[in-house]
Amino acid sequence: MPPKKAPAQEKKQLLGRPSNNLKIGIVGLPNVGKSSFFNVLSNTDLGKAANFPYATINPEEARIPVPDTRFDWLCETYKPASRIPAFLTCIDIAGLTAGASTGAGLGNAFLSHVRAVDGIFQVVRAFDDAEIIHVEGEVNPLRDMEIIQTELRLKDIEWVQKHLEGMKRGGRALGNNSLADRQKKEEIATVERVLTTLTEDKKDVRKADWSNKEIEVVNGLSLLTAKPVTYLVNLSERDFVRKKNKWLPKIKAWIDTNNPGDPLIPFSVAMEERLVGLSDEEKEEAQKEAGAQSSLGKIMQAGYSSLELIRYFTCGPDEVRAWTIRKGTKAPQAAGVIHSDFESKFVCGEIMSYDDLKEHGSESTVKAAGKLRQQGKPYEMVDGDIAYWKSGA
Repeated sequence: MPPKKAPAQEKKQLLGRPSNNLKIGIVGLPNVGKSSFFNVLSNTDLGKAANFPYATINPEEARIPVPDTRFDWLCETYKPASRIPAFLTCIDIAGLTAGASTGAGLGNAFLSHVRAVDGIFQVVRAFDDAEIIHVEGEVNPLRDMEIIQTELRLKDIEWVQKHLEGMKRGGRALGNNSLADRQKKEEIATVERVLTTLTEDKKDVRKADWSNKEIEVVNGLSLLTAKPVTYLVNLSERDFVRKKNKWLPKIKAWIDTNNPGDPLIPFSVAMEERLVGLSDEEKEEAQKEAGAQSSLGKIMQAGYSSLELIRYFTCGPDEVRAWTIRKGTKAPQAAGVIHSDFESKFVCGEIMSYDDLKEHGSESTVKAAGKLRQQGKPYEMVDGDIAYWKSGA
């Protein structure tokens, strides 16, 4: 008898909305540099940067291009009439203060705005400036990070407790016989586990290990602590250039203890503000002079990756375009991002990798090398694929 095949491993489902059009919110205490960061990121003055708490009340939104050297190379190669990179939607959210979960400051509005985004850029202030007041009286990034983590967790606990009470009221008459009743009981057990994670384990929901069945339930709750976080430490320009700040090792240790694996990116809003209005040549010169590079590209790439987003390209003389999809997206759904007809009438995709095109230099040589592949419906897209879709009439 031939040996039995090992069972195929179940594909891990992703936390969060199953969408390609995801948003990232800029979160932090008042006066830490959130709106100034949003302004340099979007090259606008939409964010209300002012030296008092709650200068930002209504969230501002901007679509920011995500830099990618592969996209730049494809544009150089094809010299298209139109160039459309991948974008990420960023939202400037009002500052949060201690007590926000019970409605202090702009608490409820703030938390509803955080609930509406899919990931978080958490801006942490690690610079002293007598001119810029701190809502807590003095600069202490560890206390600020603790406040934000606590407030998001408290709001989640309140939200889950209410949800659980409603489920239990409706679940009193559940039996063990019907499939629907058993599923409802499993759902209640998952929500109870979410509550235990937040209250007893004192962990953010995204840091617990969930099965695919549980992830479906967790995603239905839209929890604040299920969203991925990228920590952005706002330094003075001097500290950023010399790569030294007394708080940085402590912030890293705090993340390693409380949220291991979360990205930490030091940057300087003051430096970014100085660079933002310059031409490419002037910017290059200013960065050389300062001995430090802008961090905006790195930050955008980190935010994009934190949401489990990847991109594929369509290329030709008319247009080179990057299309954003979630990791694990199959070919028909990837084609559907361009037009729903491409998904419903999907036949196949002609796909080559960016690396193969760069190595061989042209589509014809990639084809001659046997590296242009026809892929059907089960094909899972890989970051950097170059695709041509075929659909039925």
